[in-house]
Amino acid sequence: MSPRVADKILEDSLLRDTLLSTADARAHVVVVFADLRGFTSISEQLDPNRVVPLLNEYFSLLTEITFRHEGTVFHMAGDGLMVGFGVPLAQPDSAQRAVRAAREMLSSFGELARSWKERYQIEAGLGVGINEGDVVAGNIGSASYMNYTIIGDTVNVAARLCQRARAGEILFSSALKHSLDVYGVDIGATSLPALQLRGRSHPIDIFCVPLESRMQLSAGPIAA
Repeated sequence: MSPRVADKILEDSLLRDTLLSTADARAHVVVVFADLRGFTSISEQLDPNRVVPLLNEYFSLLTEITFRHEGTVFHMAGDGLMVGFGVPLAQPDSAQRAVRAAREMLSSFGELARSWKERYQIEAGLGVGINEGDVVAGNIGSASYMNYTIIGDTVNVAARLCQRARAGEILFSSALKHSLDVYGVDIGATSLPALQLRGRSHPIDIFCVPLESRMQLSAGPIAA
């Protein structure tokens, strides 16, 4: 987690004890998944000893951005990253923080991808999925290994949205759209046909940043 969030936890003995316990806690959060596009091709073109430094560059960039917006990194595997806002500390503006972070991830990764193309002649992109809702946060695992993480349908939907997002796109749920609307935040969202997810009884309404706007995502801060 970001140093600022860690300091707040260390200053609060009750919160610290809660995070270290095995008790689960419900929380309302915004979940962001970011996934590298073109990783399979990159792995095929480059030797493993070159792929690892690229992944380290990629994860370092996205982690630094997450921490700047006081998010928490919950999962990092393969070429995918899961972060959360509003947990372990509540953040009334978690939706705005998440969108700011996602915008910065896309714009900054664009620069990194251009660098990779110059150095290694490879093509790469980034897709982002965001969802908002209730989760269960807690230490999950075994007696020998535990990990503080978040689970629930909110997380699953965010992951599926990320899978659907094309390179350079932010794909997000109506729950997040509602939170942004409440604060008067407009990122030029375009409504897409409702998405039917496997295992869910009802489709969900989804939105995205239009393809023609995706290269301008970093043009100025989001108004609160």
